[in-house]
Amino acid sequence: MNRTAGRLAAAALAVLIPIASTYSATSPARRPAAKPSGETKTYRWVDKDGVVHFGDSVPPEYATSEKQVLNDYGVPVSTEGGKRSAEQIAADKAAAKKAEQERQKAILAARRDQVLLDTYLSVEEIEALRDRRIELIDTQIKVTENYLQGLRDILQKLQAEAAGFKPYSPDPQAPPIDQRLAKELSNTMDSIMLYEKNLADTRNRKADVVGQFTADISRFKELKAAAPQE
Repeated sequence: MNRTAGRLAAAALAVLIPIASTYSATSPARRPAAKPSGETKTYRWVDKDGVVHFGDSVPPEYATSEKQVLNDYGVPVSTEGGKRSAEQIAADKAAAKKAEQERQKAILAARRDQVLLDTYLSVEEIEALRDRRIELIDTQIKVTENYLQGLRDILQKLQAEAAGFKPYSPDPQAPPIDQRLAKELSNTMDSIMLYEKNLADTRNRKADVVGQFTADISRFKELKAAAPQE
């Protein structure tokens, strides 16, 4: 009985093996044969309704859409973006420009950090240099203020002298101001305006120096804190 069952199972298996082999060879899942070299590309793209399409050319309305290039087995091997609009090109250029600016900014910051570490050994050294710079600027400010005060004193005297002449005198019978006095008045007022501007610029420069040294000290502390401890 057991021998008979074994013979029947073997016979059934012998029949099934060629059937399975025939099915595998003719199955739709079989990979296609390779295309001849130089054949046109096969694309995969999605239309506006979300439907996927395949073909060796893309309709003009989807020329600017992203599409995949497939190999002979239908596997995506690359992606093509299609034609870019003027807005896309401009956006890419702006992004590239911004990236380059950020890169240059990072380079300058790294150089500045190295200069700080190469120039100073301690915060006290930076503070000492800051104090010397501020002292020099304060001296310039004091000199300019004194000179301005002298110019204002001269202007006050010239204005008092010009008060007896037209157009400064309210007296209609007053004589016109002579050219010498008028020129001195004009030159003195021009000088006052010039030195007032110089004074304002020097004060702004002092504020910039203080701000820069404050930033340098803060950055120096950060660099030292991040440096490996010896």
